[in-house]
Amino acid sequence: QVQVVESGGGLVQAGGSLRLSCAASGRTFSSYGMGWFRQAPGKEREFVAAISWNGGSTYYADSVKGRFTISRDNAKNTVYLQMNSLKPEDRAVYYCAADPGGAGGSCSGEYDNWGQGTQVTVSS
Repeated sequence: QVQVVESGGGLVQAGGSLRLSCAASGRTFSSYGMGWFRQAPGKEREFVAAISWNGGSTYYADSVKGRFTISRDNAKNTVYLQMNSLKPEDRAVYYCAADPGGAGGSCSGEYDNWGQGTQVTVSS
């Protein structure tokens, strides 16, 4: 089992940047794919980005391509989401989750051990 805790959210102006961190406590973190999802008020949870167990593959939602970068540091049991050029529509609670299969796919059903989320607010 892998347990995750998100951090790094906050308030930022449009065009600014934030870096989210997801710290994992499990002993087999390096075997898990990791993903970021978000949920805005009144909307369903949506996929943002994912990374495979070894960092060899990354995936992004079309809405964040070119602006967000997912990365991982297995030595630190941490995955990051660097968010640049933030837009008001990026406002949401961002969740980190672990994929036991290791692939880090875009479907939420593939993930386990969801974090509590961290709030990202973008003002114009």
